[in-house]
Amino acid sequence: MITDPQIKIDKLIRSRRKTIGLQITNDAQLIVRAPLFASEDHIHKLLYRKVSWIRSKQEYFKQRLNKRIVRTFMPGEEFLFLGRSYSLVAVDDLPKAVFLDNSLMISSMVLSNAKDHLESWYKSQALDHITQRVEYYAKIANLKYTSIRINEATTRWGSCGYKDTLNFTWRLIMAPARVIDYVVVHELMHLKQKNHSRKFWAEVANMKPDYKQDEHWLKNDGHLLRWEN
Repeated sequence: MITDPQIKIDKLIRSRRKTIGLQITNDAQLIVRAPLFASEDHIHKLLYRKVSWIRSKQEYFKQRLNKRIVRTFMPGEEFLFLGRSYSLVAVDDLPKAVFLDNSLMISSMVLSNAKDHLESWYKSQALDHITQRVEYYAKIANLKYTSIRINEATTRWGSCGYKDTLNFTWRLIMAPARVIDYVVVHELMHLKQKNHSRKFWAEVANMKPDYKQDEHWLKNDGHLLRWEN
């Protein structure tokens, strides 16, 4: 791994590409994608030229990470579901551990373990909703995928595996429905284009012409989908 006192490369990926690409991830890591035979000296020269951009982007994402919501999981606290805020209410005779109506209700019997029960409910809702949206867009685009998986990711909303598996964080179910649709379309289009080329973005725009406003929401309000306790 290449290291430098000023610029730390978190991951170096070499491939048959012709140019060097730089990426700052949502957790402020620097990923460098380079040609197979690009020298370390050549890579460092590019990094020195881009040092202001690298630091600016890393600081931006670090500030976003610091905006995570701290939760107490107590009655009266507000929780997002499909972009709408619901107040958490404890109910004595609730037939289920968690139930959504005009408020987000949780059984008083499980209040001491509210975090686990709420996350379990969110995961179930995420699987149902996202599966429906994947099936909807896959049918329109005539695409086939292997499976849909819901994971615990906090900084990556979705991914497309090399075996055409589609992966999504359960936290997405807190976002507006249109934003979820964008992430679904984004990952489905990776079944056609395994990169972020112009062709890829053209495929996304063809399916969801207003996708840039959804990207904007994730960049500016995505921290609302992460919580800590």
